Amino acid sequence: MTIAANLFRVEHEERPEGGRLVRLTIDNAAKLNSLNSALMEDIIATMAAVAADPDLRLAILMGAGGRAFVGGADITEIATLDHATARRFITLVHRCCAAFRHLPVPVIARIDGYALGAGLELAAACDLRVASENAVFGMPEVAIGIPSVVEAALLPRLVGTGRARRLMLTGETIDAAVALAWGLVDIVAPAEALDAAVEQLARPILAAGPYAIRLQKSLILDWEELPVEIGIARGIDAFVSAFDTDEPARMAGAALARLRARHGAEPG
Repeated sequence: MTIAANLFRVEHEERPEGGRLVRLTIDNAAKLNSLNSALMEDIIATMAAVAADPDLRLAILMGAGGRAFVGGADITEIATLDHATARRFITLVHRCCAAFRHLPVPVIARIDGYALGAGLELAAACDLRVASENAVFGMPEVAIGIPSVVEAALLPRLVGTGRARRLMLTGETIDAAVALAWGLVDIVAPAEALDAAVEQLARPILAAGPYAIRLQKSLILDWEELPVEIGIARGIDAFVSAFDTDEPARMAGAALARLRARHGAEPG
């Protein structure tokens, strides 16, 4: 049995803005960070503890080694599946992706190298995606006799139904420039500037109200599931909930003070 020990690393970083950032690294580099059952079980259990941290502000997910973010589900294990074991395996893929999608704080996928199959599903489950110019994206499952499933269902919303069909029906790959043009990723940077590009997105999130960010992420997930009118009503509830803390008074007050100092009067 494959042992997952030390294949998923969690590194905490206390930020000067306040609160905690966590860097999450899938380190199965010898196999392009592919996901096997033992590794996915480790990720799911570890992410439950990460999600429980009340001081957490942001997570950054990456793959080790520079060759891949996640190269897919472990093809060696897939080749051994049968009708009796397939459901458990693919359910683990879903639960692994859902652990990041439903984390209470934003998750940035730092993508260098291959993001294929389950790796692209994992990236799609993150809130934001930053890719190096070396990144390669694809959904090659049909080439090995299986459909693209679980969090592949997120792709039509990200890139449109036509482009999602192209990825999943042809199994072809696209490069970072195409992924950016399609809206699959938010930023593309040279490999040596990838961390700086991630920081470009991290900085304003960390500077925002921590409770507001958690409310916003929860609301975005609700909007993906709810009819528009119910989603709007849920937004009203979230707005009111923001006033359970001092964030609106404190942060809006500070912004107002800056505007007064700059312009000598209140805006509007």
